[in-house]
Amino acid sequence: MAATREALPERFRRAGLLWPTAASLALFLVLTGLGSWQLERKEWKEALLATIAARVAAPAVELARAEAMARAGDDIAYLHVLARGRFLHDKERYLYAPTAAGLGWHVYTPLELAPGRVVWVNRGFVPDANKVRYTRAAGLVAGEVEVSGLVRPYQKKGVFEADNDVARNLWYWPDVKAMSASAFPSIAGPPFAGIAGPPFAIDADRSPVPGGLPQGGVTRLQLPNHHLEYALTWYGLALTLIAVYFSLAAGRLRQGRAAA
Repeated sequence: MAATREALPERFRRAGLLWPTAASLALFLVLTGLGSWQLERKEWKEALLATIAARVAAPAVELARAEAMARAGDDIAYLHVLARGRFLHDKERYLYAPTAAGLGWHVYTPLELAPGRVVWVNRGFVPDANKVRYTRAAGLVAGEVEVSGLVRPYQKKGVFEADNDVARNLWYWPDVKAMSASAFPSIAGPPFAGIAGPPFAIDADRSPVPGGLPQGGVTRLQLPNHHLEYALTWYGLALTLIAVYFSLAAGRLRQGRAAA
């Protein structure tokens, strides 16, 4: 038995298979590990989608409760909330939101909850022709309003997102702190000096608006979930690697026996 155990490594050495075997084993472990990781990501994504669906369908909670949950460190993304205040329409900010039908914008407007206290509301989509406020005067509702929508925690700039053009009021990602600083330059230092508010924005629901604009309900709720396909791809590559390795090993071992 000892001779047999020593003979196989020697045959592999003569056939030049030691390094291919080690490399193939390492790569196989990497590929199967990536496949398993994608299955874990699939479970996480499905749980997240279920949470989003439940929160969207749930009755809206008062803004004060959402703020308390945020201070406690709870996850409140997509929580359905209700806020009351007065829109400051002259301080609108415009987030680039092109569609298949053409250029458009999401209108971010501060909702004044009390003097010096605001929450930014993404009121929804307007086509480029209605970006300027006076083209949708009916939708510039005055006085106290009640806004129902989904909590959107402050976001970070994505790797492939363009820099915001603050001076021209052109936003490519919703940097709410910068929006506040630009809208309230005399009192809004870093961050929100002189301006208080919850640490999140609100995406307004698709509720009726005079004149029909902005169109609310723009929150992206269907997140991509291709993790099963990715997992199958990684596992498929691992199986292909096994087939290629055994084909290589069989050929070299046959050559070794023929030369012996």
